[in-house]
Amino acid sequence: MRTLVQRVSHARVAVEGQLKGEITQGLTLLVGITDTDTTAEIEWMAKKCLSLRLFYNEAGDRWAASVQDIGGDILVVSQFTLYGDCRRGRRPSFEQAASPDRAKPLFEQFVTELIKSGLNIITGTFGASMVVDIHNDGPVTLWLDREAPRKS
Repeated sequence: MRTLVQRVSHARVAVEGQLKGEITQGLTLLVGITDTDTTAEIEWMAKKCLSLRLFYNEAGDRWAASVQDIGGDILVVSQFTLYGDCRRGRRPSFEQAASPDRAKPLFEQFVTELIKSGLNIITGTFGASMVVDIHNDGPVTLWLDREAPRKS
């Protein structure tokens, strides 16, 4: 599983020209699923995203508060292109990205895990062409990977 985490002042997502949702201060999570992902990777990633200390706390200390601590919002967008391999040729290969049938339930499970936090969680539409407007704050952008353990 791959997640691109961005601290944002605000963000919004539109599908077919219609605003689907928008958030204020918090995180935008661009999420890619691969064929080997399981519930364990989904749960780990949700906990990690919710607990990363990327914000100032009330005392003004940098890197001291999580999105949960500040009561921030989260915009979650599925993005299979995070598994694009551009090492050969000029056209990306998406062989490592899970098929939509496999990825959608895992993506939905990830969103469900985030919703359990009680924060305002907004999503795009899985598999749709979307316009995502991200106002990165900082800028703060982190790449998180979590691979399933390899079987011997």
